Amino acid sequence: MAERQSTQSPPSPTPDQRRVAAENFERARQVLQSKNFDYAIQLLRTCCKLDPGNFLFRQSLRRAQKEKFGNNLRGSRFGFLSTPGAKAKVKAAKASGDYLRVLECGEDVLGKNPWDLGVQMDMAEAFEALGLSDLAVFTLDQARQKYPKDATLNRALARLFEKRGDFQKAIVLWRLVQATDKNDLEAASKAKNLAASETIARGGYEAAVSGSKESPVVGRIEAAAVEKQDKVGRDAAALLQRIEADPTEPSLYTQLAALYRRHNQLDRARAALQQGLGPTAQHFSLQMELLELDLIPLRDNLEATDAKLKARKAAGDEDEDGDGPTVQELAEAKARLKNEVYAREAEILRMKAERFPNETVHRLELGSRLMKLDKVDEAIAELQQARRDERMKGKAAMLLGLCFRKRNNWKLAQRNFEEAMAALTSPHDEGARKEVLYQLATGSAEQGDLPRAVELAHELANIDFGYKGVGKLLDEWEAKAQEA
Repeated sequence: MAERQSTQSPPSPTPDQRRVAAENFERARQVLQSKNFDYAIQLLRTCCKLDPGNFLFRQSLRRAQKEKFGNNLRGSRFGFLSTPGAKAKVKAAKASGDYLRVLECGEDVLGKNPWDLGVQMDMAEAFEALGLSDLAVFTLDQARQKYPKDATLNRALARLFEKRGDFQKAIVLWRLVQATDKNDLEAASKAKNLAASETIARGGYEAAVSGSKESPVVGRIEAAAVEKQDKVGRDAAALLQRIEADPTEPSLYTQLAALYRRHNQLDRARAALQQGLGPTAQHFSLQMELLELDLIPLRDNLEATDAKLKARKAAGDEDEDGDGPTVQELAEAKARLKNEVYAREAEILRMKAERFPNETVHRLELGSRLMKLDKVDEAIAELQQARRDERMKGKAAMLLGLCFRKRNNWKLAQRNFEEAMAALTSPHDEGARKEVLYQLATGSAEQGDLPRAVELAHELANIDFGYKGVGKLLDEWEAKAQEA
């Protein structure tokens, strides 16, 4: 998949658009229960148009499209007659760099044939250009359901995994490319340079990417048999008996998933939650648990990439001409993974905030993630709602101060930091108080108010002299104040 520099980004939906999308999504889930696929697909396409970067909307749409055709791997019998025009529009939109149009026209094709390889390759490229790496991976992974050994497809997915820092999956896909063409020099080089055979074998990725079982990326995972001999099996058996007696109780499925997660059996945890979606009418808690499960490999990849980057830096090894990724490549992979984690967390928190409007902690956390994603104006809107709750006031005001500093509005930043200082009075708030003092001190110094900066720095140094080098800053500011 050719890399393109994006000049676009997926538009952030307005609050009204989010409300409409959420209502359509809820309605789509209801009509899917009665197998009304055409109406559900129409509703889900509206959701994707309102919020193109929403992973859950796109995943639900693809599942509904495939179920409509009974997962026959070919789609509509006469789809080849009605899709050429839409395919031409996809190519034209991609050539002009209109990636949102690529997605819209691509869905016209996938509505007739959800397994169309070329269109899914084009859509994956569009998702990547829009900074939606998760959806790019998801789209290529969906294509692999029918074409698990296609070299072009596996090469594109391998490059995405490598770019994300998920070297274990990338190496296996490169080996599949190499198996298709023994003379493929790029595949041979990548397979050697990213070698992690032992780890891959432990993760069971070889069988997964070969098409012999579901993909390790997204895919539906069948429930495994419960071994009654071991403790996990016995505990699970007890819960399964309770589920059999009361299959509509969602907490039983979450308990079973939690049991499997404690023993690092994520496939079983996912299967337990998916098993409960039907009987519980797609209960919200099960959906949230499934989204949290999707985050685990992303967080693991981020942690592994960060550890590798730290080790490379500690060794002073840039590896510009070596076999492995360079420090710069690792740093870029870490930044991408971090943004993806924040984006997925924000999506989950937004759904919780809309579902439970009185639980302002979700607004607070959502504002924090949006700020980290540099969506400052959206973050401010969420944090100002959270600040109305006295329990959240101190932390919300601190985060608002950080947001306004990002917007170069010191007056509003200072006002919120001072409000935070007045509210952060608990012993548990010491860390937040230190950060607020630091922000007030450095902000005052930037504004030229050195006496105030020195005063605040003294207060912070009295609590923690080593906090972010405040001792050194204090010396510099005092020297400048004396010179003045």
